[in-house]
Amino acid sequence: MTATQTERLLTTHKAIAEGIAQEMERDSRVFVMGEDVGVYGGIFGGTADLFTQFGAERVMDTPISETAFIGAATGAALEGLRPVVELMFVDFFGVCMDQIYNHMAKNIYMSGGTLKIPVVLTTAYGGGYSDAAQHSQVLYGLFAHIPGLKIVVPSNAYDAKGLMISAIRDDNPVMYFMHKGVMGLGWMTPLPEAITHVPEESYTIPFGKAAIKRSGEQVTIVTLGIMVHRAMAAAKQLEQEGISAEVIDLRTLVPLDDATIIESVKKTHRLLIVDEDYLSFGMSGEICARVVENALDYLDAPIKRLAVPDVPIPYSRPLEQFVLPNAEKIAAAARSLVQL
Repeated sequence: MTATQTERLLTTHKAIAEGIAQEMERDSRVFVMGEDVGVYGGIFGGTADLFTQFGAERVMDTPISETAFIGAATGAALEGLRPVVELMFVDFFGVCMDQIYNHMAKNIYMSGGTLKIPVVLTTAYGGGYSDAAQHSQVLYGLFAHIPGLKIVVPSNAYDAKGLMISAIRDDNPVMYFMHKGVMGLGWMTPLPEAITHVPEESYTIPFGKAAIKRSGEQVTIVTLGIMVHRAMAAAKQLEQEGISAEVIDLRTLVPLDDATIIESVKKTHRLLIVDEDYLSFGMSGEICARVVENALDYLDAPIKRLAVPDVPIPYSRPLEQFVLPNAEKIAAAARSLVQL
C-alpha cells in the first residue's frame, strides 16, 4: 500500500463475502448454497449481503441435509458450474464424508483428469468460546490426508479475500477453513489483529506460498489460522527477553510450502510447530517429518510441537483454555528450545 492509498479495514467475514461477490459478478457460473447462507448471511458472516445482491437463484438456503447439498454442489461442478458450498461447522462432516472424500476428491482422478470439480467447500472451525466437543474441532489435518483436496486456512482479512478468489478460480475441490475467532462475527470477540487493509479491487493469493509474518534468527514458529496471532504475541514477548523468533503463516496446508519452512529452519536451527488441531497424526507431525527429511543436519535442538492433547474439546471454559495453545504456552515452548 502506497502513502497515497487510504487504509481500508475489513473484518475477515466481510473480506470473504466481498471476494465471493466479486467472483459472482465476474462469472455467472459461481453460486452459493448451504444452511443459513442466504437471508441470514451465514452464521459467521461469510456470505453476508450476497442474498440481497444476487437473489435466491444464486444464493440458496438449503435444508439441513449436508449429504444432499454437498453432493448437489459436486454434481453442479461436474456440469460446469462453480459452487461455493458451506458446511456450517467442520464437526458436521461425518454425515456427508462420503460426498467429500469419495466423490468430490476422487472423481477427477477416476476420470483420468477429464472431469473438473471446481467446488469451494467453506467450513467454520476452532474453539475458544465454550461450544464443547461437537462444535469446536479443527480437523483440517484429517482432510489434508485425503488426496485430491486443497486445504486453505486464512488468518486475516487480506489473505481471506485473496485466497477465496483463488479458491473459486481453481478447477480442483478446495476446502476453505474459516476460524470463528478471526471472522469478526458470531459468538467470539472480534480479533483486532485479523482486521486488516483489504483492497477494493479483486486480487489473488497463490496456494502453497506461506507468509513470513515476522523475521527472526533464533527459532522458527510455524502455524496457521488464529494461532498466527497467538504466535505473534508470543514473539513480541520473547523479543523483550532478547529472543528473536521467526513466525511463518502457512496460509494453505495443501499445498504446503516446504521451501519456506526449511529455509527458515536452516537459518534459525530450531523449530516449533503450533497447531490448534489434535497432536497425534496431524499437521505438526507431518511438518516435523518433512523438516527431518530435508534439514535434519541444521537442527541444534529437537523439534518441538505444541498442539491440543488427544482429548475432545471440553465445554468447561477453564478446561478448554487449558488444552488450547495460547501466547504464553507458545513463548514458553520457544524459550525452552532456545535455552537448549
